[in-house]
Amino acid sequence: MLFLKSPYEARTIAALRNTIDATPPASSAQALKLWDQLQEHNKNGTTELTFGTTNPTVVSQMAKNSQTVYVSGALCGFSEVAIPGMDHADYPWDTVPKVVAKIFKSQLWHDQRQKQFRLQHAPADRAELENWDYMAPIVADGDMGFGSLTTTMKMTKEFVDAGVAMIHIDDLAIGMKKFTVGQGRTVVPTSEYLDRLRTIRMQFDIMGSETLLLCRCDTDHAEFITSVIDPRDHEYVLGATSKVEPLQDCLSKAQTAGRKLNVARDEWIKHAGLATFDEAAKAVATESEYSAYAAEIAQEQFRSLPARREIASKTIKREIIFDWELPRSTMGQYMFRPTVRAIIDRAVAAAPLGDVTWARMDSPDWDDIVEFHTGVRKIYPQRLFAFGYTGSHDYSAAGFTPEQVKTLHIDLAKMGVVWQVQPIWSLQGLHQATEKFSKMWTEEAISGYIRDVQKPALEKKPVVDGFEKLSWCGGHLADAFFSAVAGENIVQE
Repeated sequence: MLFLKSPYEARTIAALRNTIDATPPASSAQALKLWDQLQEHNKNGTTELTFGTTNPTVVSQMAKNSQTVYVSGALCGFSEVAIPGMDHADYPWDTVPKVVAKIFKSQLWHDQRQKQFRLQHAPADRAELENWDYMAPIVADGDMGFGSLTTTMKMTKEFVDAGVAMIHIDDLAIGMKKFTVGQGRTVVPTSEYLDRLRTIRMQFDIMGSETLLLCRCDTDHAEFITSVIDPRDHEYVLGATSKVEPLQDCLSKAQTAGRKLNVARDEWIKHAGLATFDEAAKAVATESEYSAYAAEIAQEQFRSLPARREIASKTIKREIIFDWELPRSTMGQYMFRPTVRAIIDRAVAAAPLGDVTWARMDSPDWDDIVEFHTGVRKIYPQRLFAFGYTGSHDYSAAGFTPEQVKTLHIDLAKMGVVWQVQPIWSLQGLHQATEKFSKMWTEEAISGYIRDVQKPALEKKPVVDGFEKLSWCGGHLADAFFSAVAGENIVQE
């Protein structure tokens, strides 16, 4: 909200609106609540710690400790679709909005039953009653928009109607989210990524919603880019610096010969001498020639490949062999060098269109993490960030000591990372808990249940939420409905 810059005129948005205000207010209310939470964390150098789930029952218990709820697309792809599978974002575009709607309705119900229960008691007694904030703002995964810009608009509308507080959209290529055959993730050009963000921002404005937009860059560890249409990406595109056959021809021959494609690809890369154009220029230039080349390149922030070639022709005497067509994959992607600077470039370009920035960084490299967040804040000093922990980060292998891991969330918070999430707890944490319980149950039956579950739940003060607890399961709410219909005043003054 501090940096937002609309790329369209107000009258354009007015022309796209309905003649009546048909947008539910819940998303705006939750967004403003979330914004205040994040700003408070930023002021205090603290952070929100949450995790991903698709289960309303889990969400009801999160309210006792977490300020927000995260609905992960990966989790939805495992638990909310007809055919579950790996996170390729190949589920229907309305999958995650439907889960958000389900969770939001459950939050409303818990909020309603708790409120009336408290009001049925005298004011002096209410301090002793439960008073959880069940309306934790929901942050949801919009992946890459699931198709054309009209699909992205429809998805956004569904999110707002569902009551979401913030959604995130990334720069991954549709249909190539994770892997091609033995190869890495693919991003879209910067221009296409920004178009997605503009589309969502426009839909928010058309609906008059305050919903927040989290700009997520998945550029880290991206191996490919779909197109070189945007000059802002040219600096990071890889080309062959040796005269080799096209990679596609190499793989075609390998397939005909019955060879493993991964092996043939790795051999081709060894001979191709992959490099960016700047690296190729530096390899053949003298020190003074490259200094002159770099100085002229630096006069403008972004230089296209033709511009780089022209400058090189004036400053470097030797021929520069560089062909970014040769390494293209069988699906047509160009090979890409995802440096931290490349991620910063995208995050800075996206910042005026969204409220929070998230760079998905697949390995916990502390130097890269610091470089990214401090780099963006050099341009936008008060920028707010999100950060996601995956379930497979090997922190000790990355050089973190146990003490550093223990304070990692605090150290991130000091750089403005005010929202931190473990997206797949439901896959690791809930699976482990369920496996442990199922083993106990099949071995010890009701005696084990009484010892490990029922007895601790009933002994806790107040009693752990459950069906035996009328204030939690809605029994008193049902009674309140009946009493209200009969004309009884249920509020204790």
